Amino acid sequence: MPIERLLVANRGEIAVRILRAAESLGIATVQAVSKADRDMLAARLADEVVEIGPAQATKSYLRPELLIEAAKKTGADAIHPGYGFLSENADFAEAVEAAGLIFVGPSADTIRKMGDKATARAIAAAAGVPTVPGSDGRVEGLAEALKVAEAIGWPVMIKAAAGGGGRGIRVARDAAELAEQIPQATLEATTAFGDGGLYLERFIGRARHIEVQILGDGTRSVHLFERECSLQRRRQKVWEEAPAACLAPETRAALCASAVRLAESVGYRGAGTLEYLWDEATGEFFFIEMNTRIQVEHPVTEMITGVDLVAEQIRVAGGAPLSLDQAAIGLTGHAIECRINAEDASRDFAPSPGVVTALSVPAAAHVRFDSHLYEGYAVPPFYDSLLGKLIVHGSSRDEARARMAAALADLKVEGVATTIPLHRALAADAGVAAHDVHTRWLEGWLADHPIVPADA
Repeated sequence: MPIERLLVANRGEIAVRILRAAESLGIATVQAVSKADRDMLAARLADEVVEIGPAQATKSYLRPELLIEAAKKTGADAIHPGYGFLSENADFAEAVEAAGLIFVGPSADTIRKMGDKATARAIAAAAGVPTVPGSDGRVEGLAEALKVAEAIGWPVMIKAAAGGGGRGIRVARDAAELAEQIPQATLEATTAFGDGGLYLERFIGRARHIEVQILGDGTRSVHLFERECSLQRRRQKVWEEAPAACLAPETRAALCASAVRLAESVGYRGAGTLEYLWDEATGEFFFIEMNTRIQVEHPVTEMITGVDLVAEQIRVAGGAPLSLDQAAIGLTGHAIECRINAEDASRDFAPSPGVVTALSVPAAAHVRFDSHLYEGYAVPPFYDSLLGKLIVHGSSRDEARARMAAALADLKVEGVATTIPLHRALAADAGVAAHDVHTRWLEGWLADHPIVPADA
C-alpha cells in the first residue's frame, strides 16, 4: 500500500534529498538524528525529528533496532536508508519488514545475492551479461588463487567478495605478489566487512568506470542510461558525468540492455546501479558489481532524463508499478557532477570539520546544488566528509564543462576547507576537456598538479 509516513534513516545531503522527494509525493516525514545532528538541515525540514543515539554512527545510524524503534514510536510505516550506513544491509532490510514496516529498497534476498560480488558475477553470467574474466566465485586459498590467475593471465585484481567503496582491492603482477597479498587481502576484508572471502579478476590497464541506472518494480525494469565515474581518487568517485561520452551508440544500447536483463533476472525492486568496466583498448564492457540503493551521483541521471529517481523509488516501495516505460525515457544533453567534500586537497585531502561562515550558491536553471549546508552550520567530525554535489547540465559535454567551470567559480563555502579548488583545476584541465581519462588517471594527475588552497 502507498507509504503515508516515512522515516529517513540517514543524514546530510541525501536526507535532504529524500525529504524533498517525499514532500513532492505528499508523504509525511520523520528525520532520525544522532545527538550531533540535531541542527542539520534535514532536521529543520522534516515534519518530525527523533533522536536515536550519540554522535558515533555505530551507536546511532548503524543500529537497526534503534531505527526500527524510532519508526514505530513516530508512527512511520516505512524507512528509507539512503546510501551508506545500513542501505545495503540485508539483515536490516529483513528486520524492517519483519517489524511490519516497508523498506525502501530491494528485498533482503536481492541484497544478499547482489551484495556479494562473487555471487553477483555468477548471476550476471547466467543472465548473459559479460563479466571480467576471473574466478568462478570465491577462491579458497592460495593454491586455487594461483590456478585461477594462471588461467586468466597476469596481472590480476584481488577483490573482497563483500567489498564496497573501493576497499579490499589489490593488484598482483605475478605469483610471488599473489602469495604475499592473499593473506593481507583476507585480513583487510575481514576487518572492513566481517567477511574475508576473496575472488580474482583480470586487471584492465586503461579501464573506464561506467554504470547503468535502473529502476524496477519487482517484475519489470527500465534503464535510465549510463554515467561515467572514471575520475577517482583511491577508488572513491570525485567527478561524474552522464552519459558516458566515450561510448558509441551501439555500445550504449548493448550495455543498458544488459543491465535491464540482469535486474529483471533477480526481480529487482527500487533504484539500483549496475557497475561496469569498459576496456578502452578492446571496446569490451564487463559487469563488476551492483549497488542495491540510490547512488550519490544519481542527480546527473535526473538532469539528462528529467526523472525523479528518489520519488519513483519511494512509489515502488509502496507497491506501485513503475510509472515509466522504456520508450518514454529520453536522453537530453550532458550533465556533470562534482562532489564537494570538507577536505583540504592541498594537504593530502585532510578532513576539515568546522563552522560554515559564508555560503553562496550559483543560481541558474542549468545548475543544481544538492547539499545540507547553511551559514552557521557546524560540520561534524564524525561522518563522511561530503558537503554537497554541484551539478550542471548543458546541450553538449563541452557546454556542460564550461558551465561547471563557471558554477565552480561562483560557488563559495567559507569556514571549512573544501575540494572546490580541486574541481576548478579539473574543469580547466586539457585532459579532462579532451575526455582522455581512465580510473587511475586522477591519482597520476594529482602527483603532478599540486592543489593551491582557495585562500592562497
